Amino acid sequence: MSVHTEIKKVTTETFRKMKISGEKISVLTAYDYTMAYLADEGGVEAILVGDSAANVMAGHETTLPITLEQMIYHAQSVSRGIKRAMLVVDLPFGTYQSDPVQAYHSAVRIMKETGAAAVKIEGGLEIKDSIKAILNAGIPVMGHLGLTPQSINKFGSFKLRAKEDAEAEKLISDAKLLEELGCFSVVIEKIPAALGEQVTKELNIPTIGIGAGNQTDGQVLVIHDLLGLNKNFKPKFARKYLNLHEQIVSAVAQYVSDVKSTDFPNKEESF
Repeated sequence: MSVHTEIKKVTTETFRKMKISGEKISVLTAYDYTMAYLADEGGVEAILVGDSAANVMAGHETTLPITLEQMIYHAQSVSRGIKRAMLVVDLPFGTYQSDPVQAYHSAVRIMKETGAAAVKIEGGLEIKDSIKAILNAGIPVMGHLGLTPQSINKFGSFKLRAKEDAEAEKLISDAKLLEELGCFSVVIEKIPAALGEQVTKELNIPTIGIGAGNQTDGQVLVIHDLLGLNKNFKPKFARKYLNLHEQIVSAVAQYVSDVKSTDFPNKEESF
């Protein structure tokens, strides 16, 4: 029997057991009650409330504008839709980078106000003290390396990271540091598949890949990408399982037509 089917509520210990057993971990990013409910019912191990809500839900070009209060609102909504999956919440830009005390207070607010099981934080050595402050409070931390969207202005683009040896070596070093500090897992985003496999083999904590090949311990996608809700966003790593953009637009167009023709509402739909 798999770890997946044995437990009623996924925890950080579940992640550890799945890494040991070799069972892959499925994670989806969601931002509201309805999507979280559907993802949980579908059987994912974890739901991440990502700061990508700034892009997906609010239409910003980057993740930078979203606030801690907005992240808490989205996480509260998601938490109401979850019964089994573990809830992980991003710490948004500006709430942890240079001040461990601020990082601690930001993480505590998320845990107290949302019911989250863990927080996710971007970076390695540069934010070591902030990670330690959060972990010292007993709050589980999921790391995030590779393409870290909160650093987009430093990178200058969303292109593949860690292609060169120096950046790859730093990523491996940072991943090992996150494990040593006590992070329970790490997201590795948009890096060469071979590097994703190497990092996964060298760590005892699970790696969750997104655009990092299929040899990581798990995968994460934004549920809106999986469902094909945005026809203009087509990253190489995001498999489209449905084309809801086309279906929803078609349904709305049919509704408009039915309203104008007085076909809707019909007698059965009227009082």
